[in-house]
Amino acid sequence: MTNKLIVIAGPTGVGESTITKELIKRFPSFIRLVTATTRPPRPGEKEGVDYFFLSKAEFENKIKNGEILEYQNTRDGSYYGTLGKELKSKLEQGYNIIANYDIVGTRFFKEKYGSISIFVLPESLESLKKRHVDRNPNIDEKELTARLKYAEHEITKEAPFYDYQVVNKYGQLEIALEEIHQILKKEKIV
Repeated sequence: MTNKLIVIAGPTGVGESTITKELIKRFPSFIRLVTATTRPPRPGEKEGVDYFFLSKAEFENKIKNGEILEYQNTRDGSYYGTLGKELKSKLEQGYNIIANYDIVGTRFFKEKYGSISIFVLPESLESLKKRHVDRNPNIDEKELTARLKYAEHEITKEAPFYDYQVVNKYGQLEIALEEIHQILKKEKIV
């Protein structure tokens, strides 16, 4: 069996990162693809573990040199992208790679690597709002509204592009993980 690339995506706060961490814990052949960004590290984030943190000039230089395979410049002006060296290293080590990408990265990896893609949905936008508020009780109302509006766009316009959709009900992570496990079995990845 050859190694596979799996994209797990979803609106911010839906739990795609938690699902990724749990899958890696349960399946030793899985590893997360660490991407590069120009945004500053958040408290607790580590270089090379959460992201590779680059300056805008470094990132743009890597684009010019072909070191970044795909990238996006987000609403806040931060770049996010895939370092070719990082992907190649993980593939050569024989891992099944889990990547947490938006629609741009997902399209790239489906086209170039035949990746399997899973979109994680909240059971409702109200539930997603509760997750954001529980995670950050001081979240700015304007920021919360913008995140929910973008989440609605992702759910209605982007989710249909993915191979699979899984609902991660708030507080019921195990159910979503089991559904994803069944998908991975069906795809002969586990």
